[in-house]
Amino acid sequence: MTPYPLDHVAIATNSIRKNASLFELLTRASCSPIEEIPSQQVRVAFIGRIELIEPTSPDSGVGRFLERRGPGIHHIAYRVPDIRVALRHFEAQGLKLIDREPRPGAGGHQVAFLHPSSTEGVLWELVESPGSQE
Repeated sequence: MTPYPLDHVAIATNSIRKNASLFELLTRASCSPIEEIPSQQVRVAFIGRIELIEPTSPDSGVGRFLERRGPGIHHIAYRVPDIRVALRHFEAQGLKLIDREPRPGAGGHQVAFLHPSSTEGVLWELVESPGSQE
């Protein structure tokens, strides 16, 4: 069985612009352009394998996360070759899904989340790259 590779670790922040330089210093990588994902009410930018996520609304999932916990690690993401197959597999194994179907993510990827109540408190994201099903 081939392991799923790490795609990224997401860090919730109140401001990508204010915090990008810190993560550039820590990773020695440059910040990508900021991308808005309206369906998730967030802005994102990547610095190496770090994804900075900033809410565009206090009512968004990331906005509520920041209100409850403050800035910090939000989720861990793994790349899967077929997100629908991975979702069905995890559900069959008894894991709770947040997303039964994939949704649009950054960079044209399809993403879906597993509920932290079934993954030892960690929000788990599955990421399928554009064109991986072709």
